[in-house]
Amino acid sequence: MNLDVLNAIAPVAAIIGLAGVGGWVFTTWLRVKNGYPLENSWGKAVYPKTGDEAMERIKLLAQENAQLRAELGSVKDRLAVVERIVTDESHRVAAEIEALRRPAN
Repeated sequence: MNLDVLNAIAPVAAIIGLAGVGGWVFTTWLRVKNGYPLENSWGKAVYPKTGDEAMERIKLLAQENAQLRAELGSVKDRLAVVERIVTDESHRVAAEIEALRRPAN
């Protein structure tokens, strides 16, 4: 084949590929928006599970989420202290430590 022909075909092939992917994304969005079930790779409809087991799992995940948020808050507080220590001038931190070592009158 001629190199000019290949150079002319490459952009057309790329446009066709992008149009195919864009069409797939658009149709999936339309299905979700209008309440149609999504399909797995075998064409079987995929429905969300709604049962006692799913509700229990949601409760457990919500509890875990709350615990992780509380832990993240404490880590942020500790990080703020470390950042303050690192960014303070060294003589100031040393003076504060020495002040704590002196006995209170």
